[in-house]
Amino acid sequence: MTDHALRLLRQDRRLASLAAFPFDFDLDRAAHGHVEPVRLASGGPLEVVAGDDTGGTYFVCADGSMLYASSEGAAGIIGSSVDEALEILVGLPGWGSCTDLSPQDGEEKILARVTEAEDEIREHYGIDAERAELRAALGFPERSPVELVGMLHAALLRTEPDFVLLHGTEHRAYDLLDDLPRPPLWEPVLARGRADLALLRDGDHAALEAVTTDPVRRRLALRAAQFDRADGDQGVLRRLLRAEASSSMTEELRLAAVLVGLHGDPRDLPLLHEVRETDHDTHCGLSDVPGPDADGAELRQWAREMDQALFGSDPADEPASTWTGLALDQGLAGLARVALIRRLDAIEVEQSLLRRPDDPARLDPSPLRELAEQFERLGDLAQALRAQRLYAALQDSAWDGASARLDQAALERRTGELERAAGSLARVRDALNNPGDASVRHWRQVSLGLFVAEEHYALSGALADAGVSAKARVLLAAAEEIRGGLSQAAARGVRELAEATAEKVRAVS
Repeated sequence: MTDHALRLLRQDRRLASLAAFPFDFDLDRAAHGHVEPVRLASGGPLEVVAGDDTGGTYFVCADGSMLYASSEGAAGIIGSSVDEALEILVGLPGWGSCTDLSPQDGEEKILARVTEAEDEIREHYGIDAERAELRAALGFPERSPVELVGMLHAALLRTEPDFVLLHGTEHRAYDLLDDLPRPPLWEPVLARGRADLALLRDGDHAALEAVTTDPVRRRLALRAAQFDRADGDQGVLRRLLRAEASSSMTEELRLAAVLVGLHGDPRDLPLLHEVRETDHDTHCGLSDVPGPDADGAELRQWAREMDQALFGSDPADEPASTWTGLALDQGLAGLARVALIRRLDAIEVEQSLLRRPDDPARLDPSPLRELAEQFERLGDLAQALRAQRLYAALQDSAWDGASARLDQAALERRTGELERAAGSLARVRDALNNPGDASVRHWRQVSLGLFVAEEHYALSGALADAGVSAKARVLLAAAEEIRGGLSQAAARGVRELAEATAEKVRAVS
C-alpha cells in the first residue's frame, strides 16, 4: 500500500489546498463522510479520506486501493493505491469524462477527449501551473494522458467483484463508474470445466479419475461439453454420465443423457436405462428416455427435442442461476455475490423481468426464491432477506403467502430484526386463520403446521434472550395455541423446543 502523497497532503496545507482546488480532492470533506451509509459487498473496511464538490467521496480499501463513490449512486476503483489514484486525478483533472476509454481506443481518440475536457476546465480556472507544482511536490512523474488513461482503465476493471459498493441499509449495489466491457459470468465459471474437458479429450487417465469422482468438476466438464461439442466426445460423455448418476437426479445428469443421445447410437440405450434405474428420482427424471428397442434416429430425435427445450449450445442462453450456482460450487463467492446482487437489484426496479413467457400477464416470483436460497448459501442473510421479502409480497394463495412469510420471519430472526419477525409471524397467522381461499384448510395436519409452531417458539426464545419479555410471552402463547391444534406426532416433535422456550420465557418474566 502506497500513500506517500496522501501523507504529504495531510502535512502541508498548501499542497492540500491545491489538491482541493483545482483538482477537487478535498481532505476537509472527509469529516462529513459520504452522503449515505455504504459498505462493500465483500465486507472489507472502508476509510473516507476526501470528498469533492459534487458530494462524491474517496475511500481507501483494505488493500490500499482507492474507491470513488459519486452522490448519484455510482462507484468504482480509480487507483490500485492512493498514490496512483492521486496521480490520475492530478494528471487527468477531467478523469470523469474518460471512464469509458481504454488503451485500445488509440492515442488520437484519448488525446482528443482529454484535451476537450481540460479546455473546458481552463475556460473557468487554471490547471497547468497548479498541476506542475503539485506533481513536483508529490513526486509524480509527467506521464502522458494515454498512460494515465491506461492506469484508470485497469483500476476500473478491478471494481468487480471485490469492491462493489452497497447502500448500507437498503443493500442495493452502486452502479459502475464506467460502461467498459467485462467478461460474462459464464467465462470464469466454465474455465475449470474447459480445462478438464481438454484433459479428458487427450485421454489423461489421472484426470478422468479425478473428474469423474469429483461432483463439481464433473458438472463443470459436462457444462463445458454442452457448449463445445465434438464428435469424438462419446466415450468421455458415457463415463461422465455413469458417474453423474451417483449424484441422483441433477440437471447435469439430464444434460449428460442428452449429449450421449445426440450421437444417435442405439448401443447407448442400455446405459441410459441403467442410469435411469439408479433410484426413484432418476427413474422419474429420465422417464421419457426412448425404450430399449428404439433405433438411433429415435434416440437422436429425443435428445434434440430435450436439447432444444432445456439446454442448447450458447452459454448466454443459460439461466443466470446456472452460473451463479456453479460459481458457488467452485468457491467463486465474490463473482456469485455480485451477479446475484445485480440480478436482485434489476428485479426490484423492474418486476416485469419476472413475467411468465407463457402468460405475460402473470409474474413468476420463483427466481426470487432461488436468489434468497443462493444468498443463504453465501451466508449473506441481508440480501437473502431482501429477496425473500419481495418474493413473499408477490404470492397469491394463502398457502404460498404463509409459507413465504414464515421463511421471511426466520431470516428476520436470524438477522436480529426481531420486531419485524414478530410482525411477519402475525401476518402468517392472519393468512392461516383468514385465508380467503381453501389452500390452507388442513395446514395443522401437514408439515406447515409444525414449521409454523417451531418458528413461533424460536422467535419467542430469541425475544426472551433479547430481554423483550412481553412480546416473548405473546409469541409463546401463540405457539402453544398452534401446537394444541397439531397432530399428536407433530406436537411431540416440537415438545422439547416448547418446553425449553417456556422455561426461558419464565426466566425473564
